Amino acid sequence: MKRYYTFVTVVCLLAGCSAAVPEFDLLIERGTIYDGNGGPPYVADIAVLGDRIAEIGAIHPARASTVIDARGLTVAPGFINMLSWAPTSLIADGRSQSDIRQGVTLEVFGEGSSMGPLTPQMKEVGAAQQGDFKFDIEWTTLGEYLEYLERRGISPNVASFVGATTVRIHELGFADRAPNTAELRRMQELVRQAMLEGALGVGSSLIYAPAFYADTPELIALMKTAAEYGGMYISHIRSEGNRLLRSVDELIQIAEASGASAEIYHLKMSGRENWHKYDDVIAKIDAARARGLEITANMYTYTAGSTGLDAAMPPWVQEGGYEAWAERLRDADTRARVAREMMAPTDAWENLFLSSGPDNMLLVGFRNHDLRHYAGRTLSEVAQERGTPPEITAMDLVVEDGSRVQVVYFMMSEENVARAVALPWVSFGSDAGSLATEGHFLNTSTHPRAYGNFARVLGKYVRDEGVLTMENAVHKLSKLPATNLGIRDRGELAVAKFADIVVFDARTIRDHATYAEPHQYATGMVHVFVNGEHVLRDRQHTGALPGRVVRGPGWTGHEPGDTRTAKQRYGRQ
Repeated sequence: MKRYYTFVTVVCLLAGCSAAVPEFDLLIERGTIYDGNGGPPYVADIAVLGDRIAEIGAIHPARASTVIDARGLTVAPGFINMLSWAPTSLIADGRSQSDIRQGVTLEVFGEGSSMGPLTPQMKEVGAAQQGDFKFDIEWTTLGEYLEYLERRGISPNVASFVGATTVRIHELGFADRAPNTAELRRMQELVRQAMLEGALGVGSSLIYAPAFYADTPELIALMKTAAEYGGMYISHIRSEGNRLLRSVDELIQIAEASGASAEIYHLKMSGRENWHKYDDVIAKIDAARARGLEITANMYTYTAGSTGLDAAMPPWVQEGGYEAWAERLRDADTRARVAREMMAPTDAWENLFLSSGPDNMLLVGFRNHDLRHYAGRTLSEVAQERGTPPEITAMDLVVEDGSRVQVVYFMMSEENVARAVALPWVSFGSDAGSLATEGHFLNTSTHPRAYGNFARVLGKYVRDEGVLTMENAVHKLSKLPATNLGIRDRGELAVAKFADIVVFDARTIRDHATYAEPHQYATGMVHVFVNGEHVLRDRQHTGALPGRVVRGPGWTGHEPGDTRTAKQRYGRQ
């Protein structure tokens, strides 16, 4: 199954020919190709020259410097992680081990918050909130951050939305109020700058403070600016539970009013009492698509989500940021009010404390070393040990940890997850960092989606359960998200496209990470190439860091040698 050769000397000596310089840098030989377009597979060779695919067909191996025997293996475009939280984990370790080993070649950031634009105060707060890994914040704008990451060296390509929350904090801080006319105009100009630097659009995360404080007209105004440059609106919608249907309506309204496409982050129906809403949600989206709106979604392939304890407490107590929130939680009267509201059913805010319940809230992430022995235990277990009610325990942990505390919330049904996996307009995102089974990453637990989300699509939902065909799965992992993002030259195996290529064993690919033992790599991915460079070879990381910034439709620059306009390169198809 494994074979690579250097042909400059070997082949020519065996053939008795002169040692001519090969035409291609790489040949992937006789693999079963799924090109990303959703059609049936075919067996062929793929030749790569530099960072692009040069030829597909029957190609003599003597024409390439290096040949990889892919007989019996699946060859596909590199996968796109539509919701990546790897902006800081890639600074810590640019190899992107947990995602590269699943075939992810493009990480997309920006769920509500982004790494720019920043004020000096935002940089100070960001530095203060860093965990075990410390780094200098050497950038100010989003474009500067992306370029910093590329210069530092990363294995995958990266792209980002500009965060609506980040833009709001830039101008309003953590205040619970609407921007005035001048502030909103400045927020729009920040979006414009980010789009010109290559942002993909605007991302929001509306269950969290201070994003929760933004009303629909504010979001429409930001998106009207982004839409001038072909940007997408992508959102963790205002509710995934009790107000789910109204929140889908809001996303559709923003798309319609701004003229932009729109995507729902991690499509789900949270809380048993909301599982029955699946059909109504899909009907709303299909109706919007039928009348010409570009509405799509992404998801992770698990029945549990993961976020902080802030999602278990009312937004009003969090106004002003973490320090103000923690200070309020030290006040007895405030704690009593928060406890009452955490226990009371409501449509006013997204209450994950009730959606999951303390028995289904797994604590996984702490900054405070003295609390890390609680990782891997439920909130109810910790509350029982401490002798305090779960709602009081949650407040105590937030104060003692100096952070929002990361939690895994079990709140979705497997039936709905499987049905959503099969939807033709749904792509995939891990909603996690790209980690490694070494170093400071092991200091805390995590959600298994950080190590298994994409392999799980191919192993569980394609091979084992037949929810998807392989051609549909590859399309939804590559060409579909690339098209939704307006990226033309990636997500497809075709001549002149970038050589982001994965080679895997469809018979064995699978995820191994569990909630109890999440730090386990997926297996079955054999080779990964990013921009033509070999990043994963025979299932082992090579250490190569060829990743680049992938920019959106408003970018004013261009790739070396590319004379097309930005609209020609990245405009919607």
